[in-house]
Amino acid sequence: MNRVMIAVHDLEKAKQQYTDLLGATFFDANWTGEPFGISVSIAWDAGIELCSPLPGREKDSAVSQFLAHRGEGVMSIFFGVDDGDAAMKRASELGYGCVNSLDYTQEEIDQHLEGLFSRYQEFNLDSYARCGFAVSLARIDDKPKP
Repeated sequence: MNRVMIAVHDLEKAKQQYTDLLGATFFDANWTGEPFGISVSIAWDAGIELCSPLPGREKDSAVSQFLAHRGEGVMSIFFGVDDGDAAMKRASELGYGCVNSLDYTQEEIDQHLEGLFSRYQEFNLDSYARCGFAVSLARIDDKPKP
């Protein structure tokens, strides 16, 4: 497992909660969430991604329906895979569709993700009805140490 995505109402309050509880170090990743109307903060060391609606997007963000119907909690689980394309092909053969995918360039990784990785690819599946949560397939390769 790579990380869990937790939908929250108050991002700053949740960051403090998980920092206090787990010693997590959060990196803001809002650039990834803005197109979906969400604020995003990730603690790679704790395996947590927090998401909350952007101000003014409380009713129509990517997490709004989840928060309205289920309240705060785990919304998606990111499973680490060695080959994202092969994992997505396998999921597709099993009847899972892809609702969103990401494949960042090295420039985007360096600019927005602290340059921590040499590859960052995600496939978000339409798994909610079958699994009770969103499944995401994530190929995230650490950047080699010099």
